[in-house]
Amino acid sequence: MKTSSFHMIAAALVVTVTAVACGGGSSSTPTTPTPPTSTTPPTTTPPTTTPPTTATDSATITIGADGRVSPTSVTIVRGGRVTMINNHNSAHDMASDPHPEHSNCPELNQWGFLTAGQQRTSGNLNTARTCGFHDHNVPTNTALQGTVIIQ
Repeated sequence: MKTSSFHMIAAALVVTVTAVACGGGSSSTPTTPTPPTSTTPPTTTPPTTTPPTTATDSATITIGADGRVSPTSVTIVRGGRVTMINNHNSAHDMASDPHPEHSNCPELNQWGFLTAGQQRTSGNLNTARTCGFHDHNVPTNTALQGTVIIQ
């Protein structure tokens, strides 16, 4: 019977030590776990897109102080005209593609030689097509090339 009492005391001691180690003997009140806060998924904004170019009866292209045409492409309706403004400090001889014939859109050849500060308007562009243009004196300079789209 001694052995049985010894085992019971040992078992009671193990239970007591375990209860104290696990906080069973603590007098503090247990806390209720806080449920996770729900978050709404972040809203995503669709990527902005450039709206398609709307054809108008006239457009303006400017050779800027940096020697570049802007915009590089305009869209007009049939019968429309395009004004070229030279705000660069050098003269430019603007003409229709291809170089040197300038035959794709002869109406653009009315721009011609523009000194600094000058502007000129093309003839009426009556045929639906895309016309390239360039500076006759530097035909490979892409900064002075662009297109006129006639719809």
